[in-house]
Amino acid sequence: MAKTTDVGVSADLSNQVALVTGASRGIGRTIAEALAACGAKVACVARNEERLQEVVESISSAGNVAQAWTCDVNDKDSIEKVVDRVAETWDRLDILVNNAGITQDTLLPRMSDEQWDDVVRTNLRSVFLFTRAATRHMMSQRYGRVINLSSVSGVVGNKGQSNYAATKAGIIGFTKSVALELAGRKVTANAVAPGFIETDMTAALGDALKDEAKKRIPCKRLGSSEDIAAAVVFLASSGAAYLTGQTLVVDGGMTLGP
Repeated sequence: MAKTTDVGVSADLSNQVALVTGASRGIGRTIAEALAACGAKVACVARNEERLQEVVESISSAGNVAQAWTCDVNDKDSIEKVVDRVAETWDRLDILVNNAGITQDTLLPRMSDEQWDDVVRTNLRSVFLFTRAATRHMMSQRYGRVINLSSVSGVVGNKGQSNYAATKAGIIGFTKSVALELAGRKVTANAVAPGFIETDMTAALGDALKDEAKKRIPCKRLGSSEDIAAAVVFLASSGAAYLTGQTLVVDGGMTLGP
């Protein structure tokens, strides 16, 4: 039976196990709470243990199931250990949401090697490592959903974000390849590309910049973390079983042009 969520999309994920990276705040937290509300047991993964515990307590207080797992998403051994322990704890792993990511924005001539490498390592390499580890379990159980968070920056580019845009475009290509490789094992892989979303990072931009952004969006508003979580819940649901290798752009029409 489909469970009602706060994000406007219902799905029955009972007896399924989900792992969400970057789950300690923002979009990742909303995704974790939405999947839990649909009945999934959710492994909340991030570096900040205190914030993770807050998310787990929020999910538990709503009568749902979650556990906190601290992990450095740049550490291969840590990633593999967490993924395997989650699968062992709950006897399966059905849904992987690769949400963790960072920005280090600056124009290309000023971008340091470290700024490039840090963003690529966190945003793209971690997606590869988590997906490789998780899909080993999914392939053996012949079921799985891989959902990767890309960005409209990976679709159309953005000034001052050559490192970030490169990783988000790479996620789209990676997702298509994984979809082709694993479809025969009933494992789907899709991406969600958020547009301008109201988060802690965008809150720091100030009202003037946000108002200017709204003028470029046909829906005349910034997106919310609930908008993105709704897309993830749909892709995790049984209704998306025949959807794979796709990128769902959730941007209020921003990339449609003037």
